[in-house]
Amino acid sequence: MKIAILSDTHDNWPNTKKVIKYLNKHKIKTIIHCGDVCAPSTLGEMAKLFKGDEIHIAYGNVDGDLDGFKMIAQKDKKIKLHGNTGKLEIDGLKIVFCHFPFVAKKMAQSKKYEFVFHGHTHQPWQEKIGQTEIINPGTAAGLFAKATFAIFDTETKKPQLIFVDKI
Repeated sequence: MKIAILSDTHDNWPNTKKVIKYLNKHKIKTIIHCGDVCAPSTLGEMAKLFKGDEIHIAYGNVDGDLDGFKMIAQKDKKIKLHGNTGKLEIDGLKIVFCHFPFVAKKMAQSKKYEFVFHGHTHQPWQEKIGQTEIINPGTAAGLFAKATFAIFDTETKKPQLIFVDKI
């Protein structure tokens, strides 16, 4: 199964729309968003456009209107809010996701997860701590770095970094 890992979309609707259309075209059914969507209305528009099954959200430092996020999630059941940290098991893989790299590192050091996804730095990054792989998909908004996201294949256990300007 292939899942999308996004972070730091920062209300950049043109880029977010482009990413969602790519995910729909490639029949991706699950999005894990590692925070900084920003406005609840952006999350609502993502949910409307995304043809997949689930959008999992961990809160970032600029996701301020959490009540607005909750209202949007009540209207669209494909949105799954996880708070500051989300935990999932997908195809037998234990995955945790959050926004901040220091939280991701602690989660990796706990040895409870095979994969940890995070955002915040706007820089794509991959690192291994023990048996745990840490993956940062970069910033889909393209703030302070090229706009990127990742497609993670649960069979190969490998991420593929996608540059938004190339799709």
